[in-house]
Amino acid sequence: MRKLLYLTFSMALVAVLTTYAMWAADRPAGHYLSDLRIKLAVDQGTPADRGNLLGIQPELFPTDYQSPDRLHRKLAAYLQQAQNQGLLNDKTVVVLPENVGTWLMISGEKDELYQAATFTEAMNWLAASNPLLFARAWLNAKGSDRLNDAHLRMKSKAMAKDYQALFGGLAKEFHVTLVAGSIVLPEPSIRDGQLKPGSGPLFNSSVVFGSDGVPLGQPQRQMHPIFDLRDVIDAEDKQAINVVDTPAGRLGVLIGSDSWYPDNYRKLDEQGAQIIAVPAYVSGHDAWDKPWRGYKGSSTPGSVSLKPGEVSEGQAWHRLTLIAQPPSSRAIAGMSVFLRGQLWDKSSAGQSFLSSNGQQFADGEARGARLLNVWL
Repeated sequence: MRKLLYLTFSMALVAVLTTYAMWAADRPAGHYLSDLRIKLAVDQGTPADRGNLLGIQPELFPTDYQSPDRLHRKLAAYLQQAQNQGLLNDKTVVVLPENVGTWLMISGEKDELYQAATFTEAMNWLAASNPLLFARAWLNAKGSDRLNDAHLRMKSKAMAKDYQALFGGLAKEFHVTLVAGSIVLPEPSIRDGQLKPGSGPLFNSSVVFGSDGVPLGQPQRQMHPIFDLRDVIDAEDKQAINVVDTPAGRLGVLIGSDSWYPDNYRKLDEQGAQIIAVPAYVSGHDAWDKPWRGYKGSSTPGSVSLKPGEVSEGQAWHRLTLIAQPPSSRAIAGMSVFLRGQLWDKSSAGQSFLSSNGQQFADGEARGARLLNVWL
């Protein structure tokens, strides 16, 4: 009898594991319909032979990330509309928002993930449908928030490969220099022309691709992640700020809240940066109009007198982001570009803006995809 019970239990366990393995391996492609329209919200300056800085504020949803091809379709549609309006040339520098590459972590997943009601539920589906990847990532996780670390780390090799193929491909397809927003990877670096993740802490990093699709320099790692992410994202305090040569001039990249630190502009000035790109992201419904929460756990620069609650989040971004505002920055133009859309219950609130000749220009509308352009 004992042997019979053991055999029955073993067969049932094998059946359950086999069914689970078949379920986890199944990746049906769901129906996809997305708004490919984008509006030219800001267009400053006069076309000349010096090129232009073009920001793309996309509106993205979970199903846009169901495959790299779907995300390519949407971003390529935006770029094609920019090209149709005469905004692309060999000297164009295109700027995409913070974390536009990070969400490649959900590419190739099951329909249940994209249809989830909350971010937490979606991450549960991510782990459940990739048990071995998740278990390995959990064992290698760093910091105090092992769960979110594992979610970001578990598909890092595929994410890095997809990120370079997608954004490097777009740069080559449209013959532009592309600041590919940012992506969270463990210790990313460029080796032999390829973006490769390491095995150490996670960094929020941006890669600039030339018009040949090849990365320019090393990834720019974020130096001052907001306090909310300090348990997951490491701060880069050793790597110098990168400045790369582009057909439009020397380009510096500051990710998100790195643009709030005056010393970073001094370092860019020392390297002769002429244009500055700020991929950015603000999370939370109506957060742009709510009181600014300050530096959110990071040390406040001594030269900054702004106090938490004095202004709104949006007003703080405009005051602290010193792109092209002499004498704070000697760059001729700069642009902050925000990610918009709805990722489960996580909404976004940033509104992109640019600076030129000491003046700021912004789009006041809160919804929809936007283009912002400044001729250099």
